[in-house]
Amino acid sequence: MAKIERFEDIKAWQVARELCKLIHGFTMYSGFSKDFRLVGQIKGSSGSIMDNIVEGFERNGNREFIQFLSIAKGSSGETRSQLYRALDNEYISKDEFDKAFQMAEESSKLICGFMEYLNQSEIKGSKFK
Repeated sequence: MAKIERFEDIKAWQVARELCKLIHGFTMYSGFSKDFRLVGQIKGSSGSIMDNIVEGFERNGNREFIQFLSIAKGSSGETRSQLYRALDNEYISKDEFDKAFQMAEESSKLICGFMEYLNQSEIKGSKFK
């Protein structure tokens, strides 16, 4: 695994950022933009993926990082569920759904792999040096 010095180096965060940008674009569509509750939920959950990865990373300890990665993974699932709602309400096309869903799944898989790596690592985090 490549050395990660900043949260911006984390592939799961990079994918989550792209997902957030994509979802933001969807929420600008005329029908979608009027569903204020779903807009808030889907933007919140997709942003939570990014934000929890960062918050865990900035804690400088593997245990806390894993906890926040778990929350980020849950937010990825929440985003996927909300994408179904957007599709079912015909706010987005099937192709748009598929692209965003794939990105959310990819971020979830990357987060899971990162959690496994941290669980097996003997390094406890920079605050324990």
